[in-house]
Amino acid sequence: MELPISVVEHELELNLVLSPEHSVPVPARLSYGSHDPYAVHITFHLDTGSPVTWVFARELLVEGTFRPCGQGDVRIWPTRSGRRSVLCLALSSPAGDALLEAPLPAVAAWLERAHRLVPPGSELAALDMDGSLADLLA
Repeated sequence: MELPISVVEHELELNLVLSPEHSVPVPARLSYGSHDPYAVHITFHLDTGSPVTWVFARELLVEGTFRPCGQGDVRIWPTRSGRRSVLCLALSSPAGDALLEAPLPAVAAWLERAHRLVPPGSELAALDMDGSLADLLA
């Protein structure tokens, strides 16, 4: 039995922090799908013409809305920028490092929608293991 794929997306603007006094806006899309229930996707629409997508654990993003978390390539923590609540994302790759700030209320609201789609703890049930196995063996 094939399960329907549902996706929750949200377009938003992040700030790429270049220095404590200067940042530039970066359009981005948050995406979460029942076909990949453990992961969130953040696609950055850069001036290069080629979007860049980072994929990491949904649970990491959830935890990062409450406290600093993550090691290595993805670190996330909540903070304030002036009067705004923001979520900091520190991303590291062989191409370089980036510090981005996302509006925390928008990310939290999107995560609520993702949790309604696939509640935490029910990710395994959302996976179509039979379909995936059939595709592998075909």
